[in-house]
Amino acid sequence: MPNTRISTVLLAKMGLMTAIALICSMFHFPILPAAPFLEFEVSDIPVLIAAFAFGPIPGFIVGAVSILLHDVIIGMASGPYGMIMHLVANAAFVLIAGAIYQRHKTKKGALIALLVGGLSMTAAMIPANLFITPHFMGVPVEAVVAMLPTVILPFNLIKVAIDGVVVFLLYKRLSPFLHRY
Repeated sequence: MPNTRISTVLLAKMGLMTAIALICSMFHFPILPAAPFLEFEVSDIPVLIAAFAFGPIPGFIVGAVSILLHDVIIGMASGPYGMIMHLVANAAFVLIAGAIYQRHKTKKGALIALLVGGLSMTAAMIPANLFITPHFMGVPVEAVVAMLPTVILPFNLIKVAIDGVVVFLLYKRLSPFLHRY
């Protein structure tokens, strides 16, 4: 019986974090004037917090469900391409950062998790952009290759830096609430 209660509480907390991420997904803005189609979304912050609190798989589920709900309820300006790109970014960042933090629950572990997860996401977005962006923007792959060093890599590095700093500053303050049964 205790496992059922723990599972129910975890599911409820994951639902709460999904709702917070969905609300946060309404706040998005471009951070590079040269690429207004690349938007920073605040929703990745509660998703990373969920991965730190509950583990990489629950964190990924929180992110994937919030992304899918956002697409269904609100819609994405970039259509299915934006949803796929966000799912790839979510998987790369959250699964890796969550897995590292799950094994090393210290400030240093959190810092390493966010750094490695952020770099993994940035690396994963290179092939994702090379494959998906030409279809989304209707440009040749060569045009996307030219955007990699000037637009795509800087955007992703800035994005993971902002996400990482905010999660690093917030997580320990929120941790007691998230771990309370």
